[in-house]
Order: sequence, then structure tokens, then C-alpha cells
Amino acid sequence: MPGQLRLNTIIFDIGRVLIRVDLQRALEGLSAGISLSPQEVWAAIQHDPRWLDWQQGRISPRDWHLQLTKRLATPLSFEQFTAAWNQSLDPQPIHDLTFFEGLSKKYRLGLLSNTDAIHVAKLESTYDFFRFFPPSVRTYSCVAAVCKPDPLIYREALRACKARAEETLYIDDIPEFVEAAKRLGMSGITFVSAEQLYADMRSFGLSW
Repeated sequence: MPGQLRLNTIIFDIGRVLIRVDLQRALEGLSAGISLSPQEVWAAIQHDPRWLDWQQGRISPRDWHLQLTKRLATPLSFEQFTAAWNQSLDPQPIHDLTFFEGLSKKYRLGLLSNTDAIHVAKLESTYDFFRFFPPSVRTYSCVAAVCKPDPLIYREALRACKARAEETLYIDDIPEFVEAAKRLGMSGITFVSAEQLYADMRSFGLSW
């Protein structure tokens, strides 16, 4: 039973677990003034030959801006592009600070996210819950140079938290990424809603 496990570390994904993500808002901003629809813009981004380089930190924000503005033929300045890119991040977090405050008194907390340098800067300057996650326990694909579900990035997150896999719970909204954590010996929860998450965490014997 989950409750019999002795967990002392909790690692969270960020997007759609700690904050809501509305991709459409960003795409509308990126498609302003050009002939492509928001859906066509997203397809172009996902199929860009440097998309993985962007996610894994091998291209700078300004070079990524140049890459996309050429590909999309958009007139957006770097500042306009950055503002549009960040529109996907809902300013209101999913969880109250009391949730993290309570957890931080009992468990080691960490973050593990496939994300990019522009979003990292926005995230860390916007959301108060980062105070419960020191920089040393924030594992980003754009810094680690590897993305989920590659086992290397999970091992990096465990190393950053000074945790053993069998003592760690990983929470993500993407089932594939949760399963990748489980294959390394971690416990896992697939996030659907805050209420479901809290119930599942309690089933593991966690409290806050």
C-alpha cells in the first residue's frame, strides 16, 4: 500500500501542476500581424529544427526570437515576443502558499520541468511559491540540457534534492513522465486537479 512507503522528498512538475497554462493566449500574441493562425504558429514552433535545442538550453532567448521571427515572418521585437511567449502562464497559482509552507516543514521539496529560459525568468519573478524551492532544487530542462522522460533529468532532480528514488514522490500532469519516474523507483501521481492531488498525497501518508 502507498501509505506504507516512507517518503521524505516531493518533486513537482510546474506547468499544469503548480500553475495553469493557456497556450492559446501565447499563440494569439505570436500570430498577431501575420497570416498564420495560432494553430499554424504552434505547429511551426513544434516542428522547428531548433525546438529541442530551445527546450534543452542550447540556444539563447535572443537567438530563439530571431529563429522564430524569421520562420514565422513576424515583426515582433524581442520584448514583444517575450511578452507574448509568457502569456501562456496564468498569474494565479493553483495552490495556496499554505500548502507549500506545510509541506516544507516535513519534506524536501524540488521542481522538475521541461521549460525554457524565458519562462524560467518569468516563473521565478512572478510566483511566491518559489520561496519554498531554493535554486539548488530547481531542475529545468534548459539548464540540465535534457528533457523528460529521459531518465537522466530525473536522476539530476534526485541529485539536486539529495534524495533517493525510493524515498521520493514525483507529481506531473503527463502520465508518460510519471511512469518514467516510477521506472527509476520513485512513487508517482498524475495530476488531474488540486483536490485529486491532495487526496492521492494523503493516500501516500503525506500531510501538511
